[in-house]
Amino acid sequence: MSAGLITVGKISGHFGVKGWVKVISYTEPRNNIFSYSEWLIENENHVLTQGKPHGKQLIAKLDGFDVREHSEVLIGKNICIEKSQLPDLGAEDFYWCDLVGLEVINQHTQSLGTVTTVFATGANDVLVVKGEEEILIPYIPDMYITEVDIEAGHIVVDWEEPE
Repeated sequence: MSAGLITVGKISGHFGVKGWVKVISYTEPRNNIFSYSEWLIENENHVLTQGKPHGKQLIAKLDGFDVREHSEVLIGKNICIEKSQLPDLGAEDFYWCDLVGLEVINQHTQSLGTVTTVFATGANDVLVVKGEEEILIPYIPDMYITEVDIEAGHIVVDWEEPE
């Protein structure tokens, strides 16, 4: 994937017979996925014509996909957008995608590995750090996360190296 692209969701299945698809959103709140009118799916641009919640799921209609059989090729594919489509943040703020790839260092300057992903648990977000082993570190500033320096490429944590 290009460095300018971020994954914001996934097509999970069909919805009805008129080309609508079910969508899993990685945005917060989940309906924010519909604020991006151009989706890149398998390196092809697709225009979102409609998107809405339907019960506990999200459904979307893309231009040119008017029957169930046409949308078959989309099932299981990631939905990406250009990072430039994201709103600008304040100087102290960043997106989860900005954390992926950063080195994680504890307060003893030991490298614990690199952030491979971030996920929400409901109580707090969690960094998945891959080093010699994979470790999960709760993203709780001033408790476990002591510094995030995007430009320097690292996160400092109050966390001991796994034994």
